[in-house]
Amino acid sequence: MDKVIHEIPPVYDGNSKILVLGSFPSVKSRAGKFFYHHPQNRFWKVLAVVYGACTCSGNSCEGYVPETVEEKKRFLLENRIAVWDVIASCDIDGSSDSSIKNVVPNDLSVILDAADIQGIFCNGGTSYKLYDKYLEKRTGRQAVKLPSTSPANAAYSLERLTALWREALLP
Repeated sequence: MDKVIHEIPPVYDGNSKILVLGSFPSVKSRAGKFFYHHPQNRFWKVLAVVYGACTCSGNSCEGYVPETVEEKKRFLLENRIAVWDVIASCDIDGSSDSSIKNVVPNDLSVILDAADIQGIFCNGGTSYKLYDKYLEKRTGRQAVKLPSTSPANAAYSLERLTALWREALLP
């Protein structure tokens, strides 16, 4: 098990309205130095459909799904979305959320003080549990648990994920 420090800076600006939190970056995301970098993670497809940039059927999408880090940052900021993770550092085996130990949480005040965040959303159960344990008392704000966009969450189709994320993000 390795002690790993989160080195990806949060994405946000003063116009951000919603904050999406993951647990901790995967090995692929750490290597790519950006959030949800694993090609099988459905995060970018889900957001692209929710915000009307594309339509998807099965695993194929028609329209715009951001691909480069710069495109992803621009997409997030244009749609007033802030993204970060609950954990600043932890002991972890590879990308396994279930192996996470010795958590040091991120200081979300960096984002919450700079933007009028109207909702905090956790991408998956691990993120939600960690937020509840380490950050809810600090922020004084409850988070909404959304189903994980991880490829490990095979119980949810892209269509089902998109419907649930749309309902939460665009009430």
